[in-house]
Amino acid sequence: MKDQGTTPDAPPLSGLRVVSLAEQYPGPYATLLMADLGADVILVERPGQGDPARGFPGFHAALNRNKRSVAIDLKSDEGRCALRDLLVDADVMLEGFRPGTMQRLGFGYADVARINPRLVYVSITGFGQDGPCRDRPAHDLSYQAIAGLLFAQARSGRLAPPGELAIGDLASGMFAALGTLAALHQRTRTGQGQYVDVSMTDGLVSWMSVFLGPQMNGQPQADIAAEPAYGTFRCGDGKLLTLSIAHEDGFWAALCGLLDMPDAAALRRPERVARCDALRGRIERALAREPRDAWASRLDEAAVPWGPVNDLHEVVEDPHFNARGLFREIPDANGRKQRFVAQPLKFGGHHPGPVRGVPALGEGNAELLGNRSK
Repeated sequence: MKDQGTTPDAPPLSGLRVVSLAEQYPGPYATLLMADLGADVILVERPGQGDPARGFPGFHAALNRNKRSVAIDLKSDEGRCALRDLLVDADVMLEGFRPGTMQRLGFGYADVARINPRLVYVSITGFGQDGPCRDRPAHDLSYQAIAGLLFAQARSGRLAPPGELAIGDLASGMFAALGTLAALHQRTRTGQGQYVDVSMTDGLVSWMSVFLGPQMNGQPQADIAAEPAYGTFRCGDGKLLTLSIAHEDGFWAALCGLLDMPDAAALRRPERVARCDALRGRIERALAREPRDAWASRLDEAAVPWGPVNDLHEVVEDPHFNARGLFREIPDANGRKQRFVAQPLKFGGHHPGPVRGVPALGEGNAELLGNRSK
């Protein structure tokens, strides 16, 4: 499908300046979203070392291209003055330290609001700024556990390896971006900035709403995965594919027609769930007769919900994602081109970012801090 509309004169968040003191994953993902939408994101990093994520160059680059970097020692008077100068004209300040850290440095919300009352101040922490867990150290897996994402393990007692995706980090980054934009919208009415408290675990609890709502109200859970054709299956060549028939009788009938299971085509969801193991076994045996590529066109022609289980290189090579323009080449500071995932939203049919590479630590000091960079 061709892009629709014309390229916008400027990306949606052009003219917005974000000063970010957040490191590692959640804050950088939030500012990545904003930078790719046109915001000028300035990373405030520690001199010499920078964001600890720089120790993992590919990880760091994926989250921090399209931004600028200054190196500031916030424990020095000169460094604190430099940060104040940056905040005078900023629209947003985002930080990801433990509760109380910014206050001790002299940059709590009350301090910053005196410098710039229009500034939106966003804090990302594991458990929020208050509550009995606020000072508990943790990482993503523990946030998932306390928020209920591992409830199946809690019920069964069976151990399972952690997932590859840091869901709490990514969810909090998206909530931080949403909270920032909501506060900026309110500023257009009030003229005043405000403080946004982003808790990684609170965000995950929100993501669990469709499980927790029924739990709180004595209602049954919507157990989509109880369907026999909702899961991962192995094909004849050993490659995997997913079927995702959640509850739709029409999709089930189409699958049964394709897999030569006419006796099961008329089964409704309650009957399918009751006979799940036996039906799933029949699906497994049918798919194992042919390689995945042979099933691909047949599943598409039958309009059955499915997808290949892609390895990373297969995602990068996928014709659909490439047709959508999801990967972009950007030159780094040395002129060498690197590929990155583009900003996924389209505006007027176009992806607005990224447009620049990964900043070297402190490369923006002279431009952004002037005499203070010496």
